[in-house]
Amino acid sequence: MRIRPCIDLHGGKVKQIVGGTLCDGEAGRPGAVQENYVSAHGASYYAALYREKKLSGGHVILLDAAEKSPERYEADRREAFAALAAYPGGMQAGGGITAETAEDFLAAGASHVIVTSYVFRGGRLDERRLGEMQRAAGRERLVLDLSCRRQQDGSYLVMTERWQRPTELVVGPELLDQLSAECGEFLIHAVDAEGKRAGAELAVTELLGGWQRERERSGKPAFPVTYAGGIRSAEDIAEIRRRGGEGLDVTVGSALSLFGGSLSLEELAAACTAAL
Repeated sequence: MRIRPCIDLHGGKVKQIVGGTLCDGEAGRPGAVQENYVSAHGASYYAALYREKKLSGGHVILLDAAEKSPERYEADRREAFAALAAYPGGMQAGGGITAETAEDFLAAGASHVIVTSYVFRGGRLDERRLGEMQRAAGRERLVLDLSCRRQQDGSYLVMTERWQRPTELVVGPELLDQLSAECGEFLIHAVDAEGKRAGAELAVTELLGGWQRERERSGKPAFPVTYAGGIRSAEDIAEIRRRGGEGLDVTVGSALSLFGGSLSLEELAAACTAAL
């Protein structure tokens, strides 16, 4: 189990937010995004820290929508590029990336590009756009974000458009098998848990762990998957490891002392390597 560090950008600032509230409203207005933390530091500060700690494979995410808030998105982009320059090859980049812009982020220092809405349109997988992203970034450098929300029947649907619109795609063995042949990694946020520091959505981690164990039984290699959402303590990490297995990596945001929480990076690293 690895720590995958994060930098979330909104309005050109490093923030931690409640994921399900992500929208185009500004803080303090009705329907606005709920902020847990707004940093006085720029993105490059955190990227340099992660580099110093040798924490690679994390992600910098641009949360503003390019088509709806172009000025805010451009501010996010500048900060993202500063972070990638501070830790070249050490972080992935996502948020509004298209086949036309993927090369820019890779050239700026991103190890991978992360996409959701660009390839999941109209509730379905757009195979033409997926092919475009594969040609632009290379399959191994493409991360598919399958962030999901629980439905009444207990299934989890992939969410798009900054987690506001559900698709018809059910996160389960069939979809994971299909898409693992199309990309290099998965990033999966439990949308309803994200930013709430109320505990991980363990049903998601168990689902992912079960899929990995079945791959192992079939003689297939482990596939890189990162879970994010609600992690608040070392106990949460231990439970995720029990259910998801050693191969499931984790991202912790709002609970970290870096972002106003109580869990230090050192405590998180110890929890990820502690004996079960």
